[in-house]
Amino acid sequence: MKLVYTCCMPVRWGDMDAFGHVNNTVYFRYMEQARIEWMASFLDVASASNTGPVLINAQCNFLRSLKYPDQIEVQMFIAAPGRSSFNTHYQIYRLGAEKTRCAEGQAKVVWVDTVQEKSAPLPEAVLAQFR
Repeated sequence: MKLVYTCCMPVRWGDMDAFGHVNNTVYFRYMEQARIEWMASFLDVASASNTGPVLINAQCNFLRSLKYPDQIEVQMFIAAPGRSSFNTHYQIYRLGAEKTRCAEGQAKVVWVDTVQEKSAPLPEAVLAQFR
């Protein structure tokens, strides 16, 4: 795996649930934010296009709870690509006196032709990230 992106962000008050810790669904948003920021660094993700990334699965292991007002770091890794897909892996850390790993996850990204609703070859800009 290759580390391709790291970002930091605050835990927001609204990220927490009734039990006083970050809701499990929000961890997927943290991973999504890192993935979109990474892609935006080499692709125009905001422009309309007939092809683009789609997740076909996502998984997260929750190791420690996060709470407001924690600051977190999300590290994103990529694994060797296929013709139209690649795996992403994530480490989520709480920052502070000690850097503590709180979650780890992964997601498979497939490049899709949205008109034909079929997989499409990864664009050169994506493939270049693996070199």
